[in-house]
Amino acid sequence: MARDPVAAGAALLEACNLEVHYGGIAAVKGISFAVAAGELVCLIGANGAGKTSTLKALARMIPSHGEIHYAGLRLDRLPSHALIRHGLALVPEGRGVFARLTVDENLAMGAYHRSDATGIATDLEHVYTLLPRLRERAAQVAGTLSGGEQQMLAIGRALMGRPKLLLLDEPSMGLAPLMVDKVFETIRAVAAEGVTILLVEQNARLALATCTRGYVMESGQITLADSAENLLADPRVRAAYLGE
Repeated sequence: MARDPVAAGAALLEACNLEVHYGGIAAVKGISFAVAAGELVCLIGANGAGKTSTLKALARMIPSHGEIHYAGLRLDRLPSHALIRHGLALVPEGRGVFARLTVDENLAMGAYHRSDATGIATDLEHVYTLLPRLRERAAQVAGTLSGGEQQMLAIGRALMGRPKLLLLDEPSMGLAPLMVDKVFETIRAVAAEGVTILLVEQNARLALATCTRGYVMESGQITLADSAENLLADPRVRAAYLGE
């Protein structure tokens, strides 16, 4: 594996020997990686490689072993509900919107931990400006939105927490090509505003075209780490994930 380019002490997020087990099955096998502040980094790999388990471990949604360092904190010692107060938000696989609540109510849930009414109103306007389709559907029940609109809503809800680090799990899954383009346009816009992003994505070509750096995960292990440009040109990646 290529040497991780994030210098020691420069990482916003750093996982050290991270392991996840489901009974006797090792889904994540002692991986280590880092994401520096302001980076847009992807984790690619086939189904079952351990990508989603890695994000769930980072978000403290499942038990794990190893150390997770984030902004001077040990995430592996914190409960999941505490993470948003420290600026870490997860957009889960499958979106996870509150289907019976309206778009506006879903976005309000993203700021449940905040009490700064003026700041919340400012951030809501920012989300509606970034995602104008949500403004058009503000009073619509979230369960009636299209898959792409629900993905935008899930991202907007996460942004209402003012994250420093955004974890995105398979944002293109199940979406029509046009909606995939719009969702990834949003991801790039969020990154351009300075939010650090760790993206898990099965569409390797799209992920590497969007991010500046990437990790390749196979059978619970990180097998490659390099710039997105180099990974796109790597014959192993091209053969395994790009169909070439």
